[in-house]
Amino acid sequence: MSVGTEGDRLVVTVSGELDLESDHVLYQSLNDALDHAEGGVDLDLAGVEFCDCSALNVLLRVRHRALRSSKSLVLCATSPAVERLLGLTSTGPLFTNGAVTAAEGPAAWVAEEAEDSMTAEVAQLRRAMETRPAIDMARGILMASFHLTVQQSWQVLVAASQRSNIKLHLVAEAVLGTVEDRALPEPLAGHLAAAVKELDTSGAGEGQTCPSR
Repeated sequence: MSVGTEGDRLVVTVSGELDLESDHVLYQSLNDALDHAEGGVDLDLAGVEFCDCSALNVLLRVRHRALRSSKSLVLCATSPAVERLLGLTSTGPLFTNGAVTAAEGPAAWVAEEAEDSMTAEVAQLRRAMETRPAIDMARGILMASFHLTVQQSWQVLVAASQRSNIKLHLVAEAVLGTVEDRALPEPLAGHLAAAVKELDTSGAGEGQTCPSR
């Protein structure tokens, strides 16, 4: 992570993996940057190779704090991993250059827009918090079933969601159902199996069958 200055804003560049192990560091660093930035923070995540719901929760919390201080948190660059997560959760628009600040437009319009933005953010944060446990448990099932790493289990869920056009948390809930001997519906079971087979790992998933079987 590195920090630079551009006008009245700080530019924070992050690379590597953003997950449960790093979310406290990300949260503290972004809050510190926000405290020292007069206008707000521009976040460059182009170098992020992996990003999960815990990192998204951090971004939403920091953005909420920024809005309350008449500042903004803007994603100026994102990697494919970050873009997939933002797309699946429909949170991308919350981090665009269109963020409202106290210096823009009439006071009443600014207040109304800021309230709408915070309302949308709270809804997204609530949804992320509600679906995260199911997603994390589903990843654990996939890791145990196919000997996958944390990142690989996330990749499988994302790939299956994209292939089946089913929301990520619904895919996770279907995987959780296999613990109670409920078979995965087709074609979701096939999409999960295909995603596991496509992983470039040494024997990951080899000799295993889809949890629906």
